[in-house]
Amino acid sequence: MATLALERARRGRVMSTVIDAAVLAERNLIAYVRIREALFFSSVQPIMFVLLFRYVFGGAIAVPGHSYVDFLMPGIFVQTVAFGAVGTAIGLAEDLQKGLVERFRSLPMRRSALLAGRTAADLVRNVLVLVLMTIVGFLVGFRVHTSAFAFLGGIGILLVFAYALSWGFSIIGLSAPNSETAQLMSFPVLFPLTFASSAFVPVASMPGWLQAFARNQPISIVVDAVRALVNGGPTADSVIKALIWSVALLIILPPLAAHRYRRAL
Repeated sequence: MATLALERARRGRVMSTVIDAAVLAERNLIAYVRIREALFFSSVQPIMFVLLFRYVFGGAIAVPGHSYVDFLMPGIFVQTVAFGAVGTAIGLAEDLQKGLVERFRSLPMRRSALLAGRTAADLVRNVLVLVLMTIVGFLVGFRVHTSAFAFLGGIGILLVFAYALSWGFSIIGLSAPNSETAQLMSFPVLFPLTFASSAFVPVASMPGWLQAFARNQPISIVVDAVRALVNGGPTADSVIKALIWSVALLIILPPLAAHRYRRAL
């Protein structure tokens, strides 16, 4: 134990935190892959949303200047990573409930590594899910009307935003008494942001009192940025706003999550 402590001191605080977070991220990814049912249903849910909106609601929703599937898929991408953030809340609540967090505290590891490892694992998961959703989108008629670089830029914005959301939902996970409650606490936050947004219908089709909220909340901002990068049109304003929201959330939410983590133990 003394040798390990000396080795960690030699590495330095930042490097030790990075290594500990990488170990915990690997642990979370392995657990995610081994629970095949969770892996399957977390993949099926966004596919069902694509098929539902594409073939059931798509014929009833008119989008000037675009086919509905091209309008829809950027919204589905953002919705998918937003709903995926619930997994962060559930995973942390489950670790607390099972006493795993207390065991981690007894090990010679950085406390911040637990949250960093969980959010990093969720970031990797989001990359895989977005690859899957892109394939499904192309199968149902989605096309990129700009360039591959613009599309990858949109994916980059998505991942930064998804990473910020993971920190936000970690606060919910650390505040909930168990994983079931964490899930229930997450959806009242997600549903208004996701469905009262520009993800699935033009904001102009909403009642006037709702439009101001829908147009300026973070889900809509990110959807509009990704949509501009994928479908073309003015992009700078939307992209800048999306990056400002994402960076602001990354500045605010991790310290709040760390504070909640210290209080939860």
